Amino acid sequence: MAVVGRRHGLKAGRWIALLAGVAWTLPNSLLGVLAGLACVPWGARPEWRRRDLALGFRCMPRIGSGGALTLGNVILYSCEQLDTPCFTYAHRAGHRQEPCISLADHERAHVFQYMVLGPLFLPLYAACGGISAGNRFEQAADRYALQRSGWWPWPAT
Repeated sequence: MAVVGRRHGLKAGRWIALLAGVAWTLPNSLLGVLAGLACVPWGARPEWRRRDLALGFRCMPRIGSGGALTLGNVILYSCEQLDTPCFTYAHRAGHRQEPCISLADHERAHVFQYMVLGPLFLPLYAACGGISAGNRFEQAADRYALQRSGWWPWPAT
């Protein structure tokens, strides 16, 4: 009986943390929802992405071929399927040869980052170099997509 109680307690704790993260990044998510809904007349289609803890808008115009943008718990992407292979930022920048990663895994890391940093995410992302191979947020997202761990952009020490 005590083991079951501990399991449910852990589950409840995870739900509380999840809900707190969703609430904390809500302003960012609202921007994503507005952008996605604004593009529905041009072909964007919403879908719930349970594994990514996000609302996705697929077939987004103006993001580029196979590109994606995460805003809070919303992932905007230009392709039909988010679970598509793509190159890491370091690979595309010519820094090193790396295998393809899943775009969904990369964007999921950004969802996690947003849920911890909330409204601080965008200013910190910009301060770290914006969309570039040198940005620690992009490096962490690529690492997470390659290894399924390590989505936090700063060392744990």
